[in-house]
Amino acid sequence: MTGKRAITIIGGGVIGLTSAYALVREGHDVTLIERREDVGQDASFANGGQLSYRYVSPLADAGIARDALGWLFRPNSPISLRLKADPSQWRWLLAFLFACNRQTNRRNAAVLLDLALSGQAELQTYREEGLRDFLWRRPGKLVLYRNATTFRKAAKSVSDPQLQRALSPSECADLEPAFAGLRGQISGGIFSPEDEVGDCFLFCKALREALSAAPNFRLIHGNAALTVGSKNRCAVLLDGKPFETDLVVLAAGIASRTLTRPLGIDLPLYGLKGYSLSTQPSPGLVPSVSVTDYDNRVVYAGLGGRLRVAAMVDIGAQDTQLNPKRLGELRALVNETLPGALGQGDDMPWAGLRPATPTGVPIINRTRYDNLLLNVGHGALGFTLSVGSALRLKEIVAGCDSRTIS
Repeated sequence: MTGKRAITIIGGGVIGLTSAYALVREGHDVTLIERREDVGQDASFANGGQLSYRYVSPLADAGIARDALGWLFRPNSPISLRLKADPSQWRWLLAFLFACNRQTNRRNAAVLLDLALSGQAELQTYREEGLRDFLWRRPGKLVLYRNATTFRKAAKSVSDPQLQRALSPSECADLEPAFAGLRGQISGGIFSPEDEVGDCFLFCKALREALSAAPNFRLIHGNAALTVGSKNRCAVLLDGKPFETDLVVLAAGIASRTLTRPLGIDLPLYGLKGYSLSTQPSPGLVPSVSVTDYDNRVVYAGLGGRLRVAAMVDIGAQDTQLNPKRLGELRALVNETLPGALGQGDDMPWAGLRPATPTGVPIINRTRYDNLLLNVGHGALGFTLSVGSALRLKEIVAGCDSRTIS
């Protein structure tokens, strides 16, 4: 580290909190600004609960555009598209289509895998040092494939049987009895024994609690804004008043796009709306293993006796309102896949906007402003990539020339 700095982080979700945790541990004076009354209230609140370290392939891949067209015209589709007269949507979709090729996917998947695995090792350290429980477990992840061709391709990609292995339908049922009823409907599965689960919101609260005990951290609830400052720097306004700091880290999810516009920075972020259900079925219906129904793009995670189900990508719905039609489709999928898992009216629906880049790779970097850094664009992998992204951010902060930020 080149020296202790005053660093302001904007955004109190899992990305902002892990960023703060990594920088506080380095000895920096960190202020976290969050506009809501509590941390983890937006995309971090009720996501799928999977720490899917070895399954981080970006959505943009060869054939996905063709598959998506088929999804658009079927009931219970995992993806919906609402085209709007919005230039940012069209730019994002065009860039997404350019990224839909195998070479780009593999290159970007390697970047994500590096972030994910470095974060997994660091999270182990955090837990060993006493980070409060957030329903963490390491049960492994099972990806179930209904389509035989898709399964064969996935099985061929398995290179290390210690980290991933292909399973027959019977082996999938033996591994996770809660899904034994799918035995005749699936072609096989890929099991990653080292993958984990946890409650992202409880993780955010655990980080906040640990940070609050540090003398070099403070949490402020208020509205932050960015404006052009002097000497190639941006300036921070907190509730309309200047707020002095050495460095600024923007980690505000989809709101980051709005915050950078006064600076002339148009971030390639788009909110992909997703949904989740949280319920407490009978114990036999809560899977021990983390499960993904690949063809329907539905994830299932057992979190402390509760079941978290997450799914859907709504492109063009830039709000967090609960869409009864989409929730009905999700409930129908769950009832068909795991009968009896959803109670009567106690499934706690939620919707959030996943802040995604077209390539699926988050933006963790400096900007043309000497004092502004970005940690944004993690899409559906925010929980999985959060700790690794914070490590990368810490490296960037360490490399900042103190002469440019004083």
